[in-house]
Amino acid sequence: MGDLTGKVALITGSGRGMGRAHALVMAGRGADIVIHDILKDEAAKTAEDVRALGRKVFVSHADVSDVTAMKETVAEAETALGGIEILVNNAGIPADRTGIEGVDEAFFQRMFDVHVKGTFFTTQAAVPGMKERGRGKIVNISSMWASTGNPTGASYIAAKAAILGLTKAWALEFAPWKITVNAITPGGVITEMVMAKGGMDYVREAAKKVPLGRYADIEEIAYTAAFLAAPESDYVTGQVIGPNGGQSIVGI
Repeated sequence: MGDLTGKVALITGSGRGMGRAHALVMAGRGADIVIHDILKDEAAKTAEDVRALGRKVFVSHADVSDVTAMKETVAEAETALGGIEILVNNAGIPADRTGIEGVDEAFFQRMFDVHVKGTFFTTQAAVPGMKERGRGKIVNISSMWASTGNPTGASYIAAKAAILGLTKAWALEFAPWKITVNAITPGGVITEMVMAKGGMDYVREAAKKVPLGRYADIEEIAYTAAFLAAPESDYVTGQVIGPNGGQSIVGI
């Protein structure tokens, strides 16, 4: 199940956290990986581990908000590894943890540059090749908060909600070329950023609000991404999938 042999996956922000997990799970299922992260040491570690799984690697340290650099990344990666058939728009920065008064213009702009501009123009760079081949899988990483809201983090939530809008529009736009576009809206996940915020004490307290009683391991989010990247999900497009332990249940 979920065989990705012969596929090439570009995963933005794959030096650590969920992006790294996406890379390792997809590599374990046969995909060659384009590792992208501005964090050079972390990207190098992911590359080493992907190679240890027997897969090919191309590494980019471009800023995801740099349109020209990301276009070059896609072109160079396709020359090195072959056509990119899977794109996981994962790169992100932490939410603002203040009310509206605590957000200045520079922070707001960076939030949208990374999440929205990065997702939009990386996709723009990758889609022509997918159209030419008549297939492709795009997985956008949003957040549970984009569906539920939160008392803090408005600029982050707005950016992540914009990603849901892109997902739904692109699913319709790209369907004639058999390119599927879906979004994942994780709930609480045990990542480096979460641990830096408060450690396991924070996680245990926050997990009390989750019906399943715990935060997700990062691999559990990666399994969702791998499903959306695999042939088993060929009839799934324009959907928002929320692995969140039941903390948010939306839909009809």
